[in-house]
Amino acid sequence: MDNKEFGKQLENRTKTFAISIIRLSISLPHTEEGRVIKNQITKSGTSVGANYREANRSRSKADFKNKIKISESEASETVYWLEIIEEMDWVNPKTLQLILKESNELLAIFTSISTKLK
Repeated sequence: MDNKEFGKQLENRTKTFAISIIRLSISLPHTEEGRVIKNQITKSGTSVGANYREANRSRSKADFKNKIKISESEASETVYWLEIIEEMDWVNPKTLQLILKESNELLAIFTSISTKLK
């Protein structure tokens, strides 16, 4: 698979991930605490793919690297919020584990890309 094909597949994967995060956030409790976490995870979880898409349309190598680092950071933050949700026992554990697994995989991918850009 060439870089262009990989990039397109990763764009689709991060968009699917964003949708799963939005669906998860809808299921969070309608309490003040639930709303805070819902807002945080929705922002970070959807930002992963948005920044990756921007990276693929960057105008310079430095801009690409910056957007990849943002995607990596947002993926890491999303893992954090998912861990909070898990410990609060707010959603179905099986559903959460699938999303957490994908979040960790995306974090690993963006960390790997970022490391290669140094």
